[in-house]
Amino acid sequence: MPVIASRGSQLALWQARWVQAQLAGMGTECRIEIIKTTGDKITGVPLAQVGTKGLFTKEIEEALLDGRADIAVHSLKDLPTELPEGLVLAAIPEREDARDALVGKRLRELRAGAKVGTSSLRRAAQLRKLRPDLAVESVRGNLDTRLRKLDEGQYDAILLAAAGLKRLGWGDRIAELLPVETMCPAVGQGALAIESCVGGAGFEACRPMDHAATHAAVTAERGVLRALGGGCQVPIGAYATVEGARLRMVAIVASPDGAELVRGESEGPAAEAERIGRELGEDLLNRGARRILEAVYR
Repeated sequence: MPVIASRGSQLALWQARWVQAQLAGMGTECRIEIIKTTGDKITGVPLAQVGTKGLFTKEIEEALLDGRADIAVHSLKDLPTELPEGLVLAAIPEREDARDALVGKRLRELRAGAKVGTSSLRRAAQLRKLRPDLAVESVRGNLDTRLRKLDEGQYDAILLAAAGLKRLGWGDRIAELLPVETMCPAVGQGALAIESCVGGAGFEACRPMDHAATHAAVTAERGVLRALGGGCQVPIGAYATVEGARLRMVAIVASPDGAELVRGESEGPAAEAERIGRELGEDLLNRGARRILEAVYR
């Protein structure tokens, strides 16, 4: 029986079980194997301070390569732009809501000095740009842990991905969905990545789950990230949509304190998604993003 590798968090298991159900509906029964990643083991440190690419994927990819698993299910935003040799994205299913969500209070309801929790430098930087009067603080843990910390009064609001809340049935906790023009999402946010070995049985089984428009959109977003060479230490956002044969996208690079933010937009044929993303990333570099990146990595 083919094996699906997954992290053990509530959201990761929801995602793996969803893929398992889709495959079962197509006649392929699988079992799920939980694998603990480096990111799962480091819980007391803000992610940006860890700064390791593949924080939530490395051990899972090793299971694919050594034959302990046939399919891996990831949140696409966790997956580095360069995959290990021998691995490929077998499918990217249709995307859930890519927006960020405030839980607890709406943005305009937050008083000056209100404490807002987020684990993302990208969210924190854009929030500081929008509302420099807020106290933006780090919050780690699975979704249920973060919601519990909010309910205990440790924060006035927390900023999370809408997709995770909706998938776990907590969409009613959302106080406000932030438009992408206000809060540019992470590359691949809301999308799942199904990874397998090149030419393996897992690849063939998962191919029918691929959603062409979502695949093109996230390919463009990952093109931006590849051009910027950024990781989780730099606030980078990119979001693309596909209508018919046309792709439109927006991307941002911000300084961690939110003082500087470079924004760009582009569009073109969806068939040239990677090129469009890469060129937008290069344009951002030329308009100030290079200076921001150099300051962060100095």
